[in-house]
Amino acid sequence: MEKLHIPVEEEEYDKPYINFDASTGKCEISGESFPEKTEDFYGRLMDWLQQYMGEVKGPLDFTFSLSYFNTSSSKRLLHIMILLQEYVTKGGKVKAQWNYDPEDLDLEEDIEDLKVISKLDIKMNPEGGETRYKKWSDSL
Repeated sequence: MEKLHIPVEEEEYDKPYINFDASTGKCEISGESFPEKTEDFYGRLMDWLQQYMGEVKGPLDFTFSLSYFNTSSSKRLLHIMILLQEYVTKGGKVKAQWNYDPEDLDLEEDIEDLKVISKLDIKMNPEGGETRYKKWSDSL
């Protein structure tokens, strides 16, 4: 199964950086998320995760490091978190964490809401950091 890698360039500042690696089970979503076609963008992520869960069936180490996401993205992130929780319910292993700026109380509250609704056991790490323009070379 191939990696899903979506780097973010300056002209695509509305989309998050994505790096899903089937060989390690490490998945990262970072930066900011407010793409115009949220369903199309996140549909690729859901498809990849469903394929991974059906074929590879390995453990997932999922990291969210989003400093901002709009309402439409929030809905898609919730779908991802519910999918991860369903994987756990079926016996899959998922380690999930969300890195965020501890001074951003609104974001912290939004993460807590997603966590409660999805029932996903996600560790909240109050460690901010700007990742909006993360490039492929940054992850090597």
